[in-house]
Amino acid sequence: MSEEKKMEDKKVDNKKEDTKKSTASDLKKDSPKDDQKKATDKEKDVKKDPKLDKEQELEKKLSELQAKFDSMEDKYLRAEAEMANMTQRFKKEQEMLLKYEGQDLAKDILPVIDNLNRALDIETQDDASAQIKKGIEMVARDMEKALKNNNITKIEALGTTFDPTLHQAVKTVPVESDQKPETIVQVFQDGYKLKDRVLRPAMVVVAQ
Repeated sequence: MSEEKKMEDKKVDNKKEDTKKSTASDLKKDSPKDDQKKATDKEKDVKKDPKLDKEQELEKKLSELQAKFDSMEDKYLRAEAEMANMTQRFKKEQEMLLKYEGQDLAKDILPVIDNLNRALDIETQDDASAQIKKGIEMVARDMEKALKNNNITKIEALGTTFDPTLHQAVKTVPVESDQKPETIVQVFQDGYKLKDRVLRPAMVVVAQ
């Protein structure tokens, strides 16, 4: 075989080899893996879309603002409830002050009433003493009326059943045949109430 013939055969073989490599390369480029990779790259490109990023950022900010609003609303409602409670407490305190207005003055007057009643318990021996006692009786009656007009009343005690919220037992005696246990048989000092509040309990003797 001549040298020229060998050269031509070699060129043909090289051309065939190049054709095979080109075909293999094309097949490799069109493989399913490459198609999947291309699709993934496209998805990445979509995710990197500035419009979508902006929407996500706006949604995040909106969520944060909503959380702040909810927190502020909760604080406002709590503050409003606290103000309502304070107003209610203040109103009740004012009502209590008005309801029991004059309590301290009444407590100061009660010892005066006690002294007048003690003076009335003294037996008179002559007309002069009787006139003085009559005057004391008028004063005591007027004092009782003034107290009653201001909702200050005497606590019923003698002959009633002992009540620890109204009476203070200073002595006990045995029950007699015509008495019931816990009956008040004697009053040492009258008790008084201002409306429903006890200013001073009655000091009593109880049969037991």
